[in-house]
Amino acid sequence: MQQLLPTPVRKLAAWCAATLLIAAVAALGIWLCVTLKTAVTPVLLALLGTALLGPLYRRLLAMHVNKSLAAGLTCLAVLVVVGGAGYIVVSALIDSGDQIISALRESAQSFAEHFGAAGTTLDDLAKNSKDLLSKFGSTAASGVISGVSVLGEMIAMAVLALLLVFFFLRDSSRAVTALHTLAPRRGSALEKMGRTAFEAIEGFMRGTTLIALIDALCITVGLLILDVPGAVGLGALVFVGAYIPYLGAFISGAVAVLVALADRGLAIGLWVLGVVLAVQVLEGHVLQPMIQSRTVQMHPAVVMLAITAGASVAGILGMLLAVPLTAAAFGIFSELRTHYATEPPQATAPDKSVD
Repeated sequence: MQQLLPTPVRKLAAWCAATLLIAAVAALGIWLCVTLKTAVTPVLLALLGTALLGPLYRRLLAMHVNKSLAAGLTCLAVLVVVGGAGYIVVSALIDSGDQIISALRESAQSFAEHFGAAGTTLDDLAKNSKDLLSKFGSTAASGVISGVSVLGEMIAMAVLALLLVFFFLRDSSRAVTALHTLAPRRGSALEKMGRTAFEAIEGFMRGTTLIALIDALCITVGLLILDVPGAVGLGALVFVGAYIPYLGAFISGAVAVLVALADRGLAIGLWVLGVVLAVQVLEGHVLQPMIQSRTVQMHPAVVMLAITAGASVAGILGMLLAVPLTAAAFGIFSELRTHYATEPPQATAPDKSVD
């Protein structure tokens, strides 16, 4: 039978239909995640925590520790470490917050004297920084559970995420078995894709945490040597901001430079700028290639687009989750490409139809 359309047109139509179908499924998935974000957020945080804690759990299993006990000890360890680190970070920010805001206001007033309206706007922003931060934080946490305070919501999600981490660590083998049961023919391929995606998230989380710690330590030491006020708080800000690639480092570095410029003068401000730039060069040319060379590598443009998309969907939380989820998607795509490239073509029976 004669074909109505030529082969290139039919292939193009098939690709367009597949693209529209994938876009529709992705849009539906995003809509469901936004609608059910009260339940989805702890799950995503638990996946990130599981990826970060996997090596410790496997080390305990290698020491012949029971699975439940190993998962419990891992969660207890992360509770102690994260709780202690969170207390140190929050205490540092609270203790030095007034100094940082005061220095930012002085810097804004200096800008207002030299740059007129633009500086006045910056001065107003600095004066109202606490109100702006509180409003921004409430916006990021809006729509979770009405009638419950933000602190209560954060504690509830943290507890749920910690419990999910326990079950994810302990029952990961059951998940693989269930996957093979649900899809016996494609179970191996699905398991490979899942493991590749999880390894990408695991590598990203471990690498980012180590890089964030090194950046924060280097910048904190530099600020302490230069006697910049609120050095520990600024270092904590650098550590937290490192989980948002590019944008977080730029914002935290700019705050450190403005504080040094306002409190210690132009010379110290330039020295702080040099310290921040040196740390960024160290991260980009030494730490990133050494630490994250075995994980899924993404172009900076892709990372920025992922951060922007995550911010538009879920605010600060979306910015934090965008890059590891994109890394997982890249891992799945890489596994799919490898699978179909090595899959032998199926033999087709000859067409015996009569024209």
